[in-house]
Amino acid sequence: MIKDLITRFSTTTENQEKGIFSTLFITGNKLQTLFDSRIPKLSLKQFMLLSILRQAKAPMTLTQLGNVLGCSRQNVKKIATVLEKKQFVTFEKSPDDARAIRICPTLQADAYFKDEFVPYMKELKILFEVYSEEEIHTLYHLMMKMYHGIERLENKTKSSVFPKKEETYYENSRHL
Repeated sequence: MIKDLITRFSTTTENQEKGIFSTLFITGNKLQTLFDSRIPKLSLKQFMLLSILRQAKAPMTLTQLGNVLGCSRQNVKKIATVLEKKQFVTFEKSPDDARAIRICPTLQADAYFKDEFVPYMKELKILFEVYSEEEIHTLYHLMMKMYHGIERLENKTKSSVFPKKEETYYENSRHL
């Protein structure tokens, strides 16, 4: 099935763009399914939130994390609440804005990454063994360009270039 889709999407630039978009969606789902079943104690989304917090120079707010993860602050709060129950993070008010809530990794989160997650980092290497160093370098730069494209699309949607879902539905129903 996948090989058939690859062949069908390879014919034109427009089809390749559709193939790339589809592949991003499918690989995201496959990676989430694979790592949700393999990472102990955490879902992939919880793991990614913790990873970002650990890489940050300072605690981040729900909104900041939502922007980085590409989801709403409400989704970040749901994920972080589960992590708080597992004692991987704590919530604190931001000293800069009393309305903002920051999420801080705990010592237990640090210990998790140093002790329990090490074997799974080796498994992650398997994902990239099929690439040469040059291909990884190229893929990395292409993915950074993808972020730029996503930002451009977000900016266009914010400027109301695209109709909202409700408007599209009603506009389309008038022509039926």
